[in-house]
Amino acid sequence: MSSNALHVPVMLQRCLDMLAPALAQPGAVVVDCTLGLGGHSEALLRDFPEARLIALDRDPSALRLAGERLAPYGDRATLVHAVYDELPEVLDRFGVPRVQGILFDLGVSSMQLDEAGRGFAYAQDAPLDMRMDQTTGVSAAEVLNTYPPGDLVRILRTYGEEKFAKKIVDAVVRERAKEPFTNSARLVELIREALPQAAKRTGGNPAKRTFQALRIEVNGELAVLERAIPAAVRALAVGGRIAVLSYHSLEDRLVKQVLAAGASHTAPPGLPVIPEQYQPRLKLLTRGAELPTEEEIAENRRAAPARFRGAERIREEVAP
Repeated sequence: MSSNALHVPVMLQRCLDMLAPALAQPGAVVVDCTLGLGGHSEALLRDFPEARLIALDRDPSALRLAGERLAPYGDRATLVHAVYDELPEVLDRFGVPRVQGILFDLGVSSMQLDEAGRGFAYAQDAPLDMRMDQTTGVSAAEVLNTYPPGDLVRILRTYGEEKFAKKIVDAVVRERAKEPFTNSARLVELIREALPQAAKRTGGNPAKRTFQALRIEVNGELAVLERAIPAAVRALAVGGRIAVLSYHSLEDRLVKQVLAAGASHTAPPGLPVIPEQYQPRLKLLTRGAELPTEEEIAENRRAAPARFRGAERIREEVAP
């Protein structure tokens, strides 16, 4: 199946509009830190014909499909097998000290959700894998079968914001002693049975929070993002812009904190004049987190949880 058939880019026009002022200049470099199936990247190459693209993804399958999609753009597009917190090393490898645009479209790609064998979707039975890069790391099944109960409770509470983490983990520990977990359907059924009736009547599929928590743990998503967003801000040239699409509150909170810190001065309290080295490095370009329109959600249900933030680099770092 082609990447075009699999992928509808979320808030595409908003992303393009956000990055446009920084990418209009000849020789601009834009980094798509989450290439996926290449929908955003293709639009960037199409709309900014003078720009060069560097795109990162940890998923070899995504790189292959997106590579086919972006082949018409030739050497304007450089695709790299890397996790997005490796951005500084990637830019150093290609001799690019600063870039004009950076895009993050966080979360799981359409391909990963739609391919049953990846184990991301709780709506269909599949092997409990959930690795974005299936060539490395531990699977969700290994997490469920080997982690101590206390660690599992922490993961479900922290990454899934699951109020009934203890009940779910008690059931997991009981069941894995009988037979290790391998497939998603058994886990979904266990979660349904473990939750109180009232909790099953609201909030969609009761397995959603547990699956989110396992995916974040398996891929180290929040730890990677915590390193990646500050690194991306540092990589921006003055006048460069960053655009970030998040899909749950934990991601969005982290992005908000980094961008807000960059847009605040760091001077000690009480100074009558703020010296240059303490001035903000960023200007926020969104008021809070922007949401997709109702029309977009109607056309693409996966856009519904999206939260969009953007900022512009307005000052270089100045040593104290």
